[in-house]
Amino acid sequence: MDVTAWLLDGDPAIRWQTRRDLLGEPPSAWAEDRAAVERTGWGAALLDAQDPSGTWGGAVWKPEDWDATDDTMLLLATLGAAPDGPRMAEALRRVRQGVDWGEEWGRSPFFEGEVEPCINGRVLVAGAAFGSASERIVGLLLADQKDDGGWNCYSEDHADPGSFHSTICALEGLVAYRGADGPTDVSAAIARGHAYLLDRALLRRKRDGTLIDEDWLTFRFPTYWRYDVLRGLDHLRAAGVPADDRVAEAVELVAGKRGGDGRWLLEAAIPGRTIVTMEQVGEPSRWQTLRALRVLAWAGRPSA
Repeated sequence: MDVTAWLLDGDPAIRWQTRRDLLGEPPSAWAEDRAAVERTGWGAALLDAQDPSGTWGGAVWKPEDWDATDDTMLLLATLGAAPDGPRMAEALRRVRQGVDWGEEWGRSPFFEGEVEPCINGRVLVAGAAFGSASERIVGLLLADQKDDGGWNCYSEDHADPGSFHSTICALEGLVAYRGADGPTDVSAAIARGHAYLLDRALLRRKRDGTLIDEDWLTFRFPTYWRYDVLRGLDHLRAAGVPADDRVAEAVELVAGKRGGDGRWLLEAAIPGRTIVTMEQVGEPSRWQTLRALRVLAWAGRPSA
């Protein structure tokens, strides 16, 4: 089948990123598709679900569900909703004026985050996308980086090992901040974080080369705070890191999951309440296909 045509027949969020990342078209070619994210499809459904107070799901954060404000803002950023669209601008006004992290964190405004790098990294992704990147979060992430180059939400000792889950969240936030021309130089911290991933081939223990977690070989979307190999590769691609021998095994894993029709399946979903179910587990996935194809292109692999 014509996989590109299939992608372009999907949600506006898929269409505009396909045009940008796979077809290499200029912004003028995909601007209207991106603008449509807030008007129709997944993006519109997310915006429809915002409470009058500015939250989603009546909360800033939930431990086991994905319908609260933090994950919804991250998903809107992932979809690429334009911050200057009328619906998105109104949603952002509500968040800025009405959403904070509660008494525990001193009523810190939403885009200023709290303390955990796995949460703050995701908030920084949204803040960078929507014109509210927080210097406070950046400072915390820089201070929280472990000696091995990673991050770990469950440890305050710099000598403790990093966690892939926390590290990918922190790195995505810092790279988004750098891409939004944030004034603080975060390049050294990003480079150390990327070395943490690459020195472990994105999936293996550095000390003995054993697989860290078999679950990382199953690709989900949205990923929320969870790491998997496709997420790690797609991040390195977006960050402009050259593909080298350290990603070879991970790239082969992605390539090997391509179906006979050229598409990738949604292999699993993270349990928990969501606002929008974008795709069905076990079915061909536009998100997974788009992400896999742009990873293979970055790695210099043929697309067919």
